[in-house]
Amino acid sequence: MSVAQQQHGKPSVTVIGLGPMGLAMAGAYLDAGYAVTVWNRTAGRAAGLVARGAVLAPSAAAAVAAGELVVLSLTDYDAVFAVLTAAEAELAGRTVVNLSSDTPERAREAARWLAERGAGHLTGGVQVPPSGIGRSGSSTFYSGPVELFGRHRAALEVLTGADYRGDDPGLAQLYYQIQMDLFWTSLAGYLHATAVAEANGIPADAFLPYATSTAASMPGFLAFYAPRIAAGHHEGDVDRLTMALASVEHVLHTVEASGVDGALPRALADTFRRGVEAGHGASSATSLVRLFKGE
Repeated sequence: MSVAQQQHGKPSVTVIGLGPMGLAMAGAYLDAGYAVTVWNRTAGRAAGLVARGAVLAPSAAAAVAAGELVVLSLTDYDAVFAVLTAAEAELAGRTVVNLSSDTPERAREAARWLAERGAGHLTGGVQVPPSGIGRSGSSTFYSGPVELFGRHRAALEVLTGADYRGDDPGLAQLYYQIQMDLFWTSLAGYLHATAVAEANGIPADAFLPYATSTAASMPGFLAFYAPRIAAGHHEGDVDRLTMALASVEHVLHTVEASGVDGALPRALADTFRRGVEAGHGASSATSLVRLFKGE
């Protein structure tokens, strides 16, 4: 297959893993004129792509053998190692772009494992859902050898913008996971507040403009606090942790009176209380950074 693709002058790519993200990625490459080979444990998921011109490989090994650039979109690195082990004999000379999610250390482990088998590894952390693949304004973190990134950048940018973070293969996953830390805790806060609103007769659509207003204020807080945190400046000249704790306790009392599960604000109150008990009551709420780090 790869010889035929080269004869037709098409760049080629292999996409392994055809969940919603992998399907979107393979589709974006087809739209961009790439010769695309795909493989998935459930072969039926490839039917739509095959109808558009993709080639379904009979095995993971055959998919890896089809070309130099191999893009992985799998659930986690356990799945990654299962696939790569099955294709181990074909890995030499390939570049594996691993867009699967896991910890930074597992990304480093995968990079070492592939290097021992003569393959290159770029870690990726995609910052958009499948609907954002192939669209302007989307972005993916990448890390690994800069030479590999430069060689394949054009292919990577078919999917999203490419934000290169450095040589350490763990960096892309680190940036991705800290983004997810912020995203999921923020979304959980919105869902919890919405539950309290609905428990008190305020529907989600009526609460929406006020939730949006609060969310829109956050960039200003982040921009104000980030340089102070970076400088180790946690003095309570603007806010104090004791006041933050009092505020969260008022939230918790309101939640409990509304008959809503109070586990989330209770955990927050407990965290703030630990900060106060550690002697940071007169400091800014940003002193929680030290608490979280065990300082």
